[in-house]
Amino acid sequence: MAIALLSLGSNVEPEFHLRAAIAALRARFDDVVVSAVYRFPAVGYTGPAFLNAAATVRTDLTPQALNDWLHALEDAHGRDRSGPRYSDRTLDIDIVLFDDAVLDGAGHLRLPRDELRHAFVLKPAAEIAPEWRHPTAGVPLAQLWAAHADRETVFEQVEGFDERPVA
Repeated sequence: MAIALLSLGSNVEPEFHLRAAIAALRARFDDVVVSAVYRFPAVGYTGPAFLNAAATVRTDLTPQALNDWLHALEDAHGRDRSGPRYSDRTLDIDIVLFDDAVLDGAGHLRLPRDELRHAFVLKPAAEIAPEWRHPTAGVPLAQLWAAHADRETVFEQVEGFDERPVA
C-alpha cells in the first residue's frame, strides 16, 4: 500500500463539490486524512476564489491508476478540460506526492507536482503531512511552508467545513 498526498480545489459550488469529493475518497480509500479547508485567490487568472484542501489516502493503485480514478471523479462533477489551463473548476484533484516517487514524462503525470510551490497546495499539505519529505528537495513540507513567501499571510479557514474525523 502506498500513501498519496492530494490537493483538492473548487471555485464553482465549492462547498458541494469538495464535500462530495471527500466522501468519495473516504468510500474508496483507507486512512483518509483531510486538512482544514481554506479560501485562496485564483492563481493564473482573474476569477472567483477557490476553496482548497489537502488529503492523504492509502491506496493499492499505481500513480497512473490513481490519477485516472481522480480524473473520473472530476469528470463526474462536470470538470471541463476544454478551456484554458487556468480557469474556474467544479473540482480539481491532483496527486502532489506519491510515497517518494519521482515521475517526469509519464503521460501528463509528474511527481512531485510543481504546484506544491503555491500556498494553496503547500499550506494544507504541510498541515496534515508536516514531516513528509519532498522527494527531490529532501526537506519536510513543514520546512518548505516555513520558508514560503506567503507563510505570514492569513488565509480564511472556511468555518463549518471540518471534515477531519474525530479521534
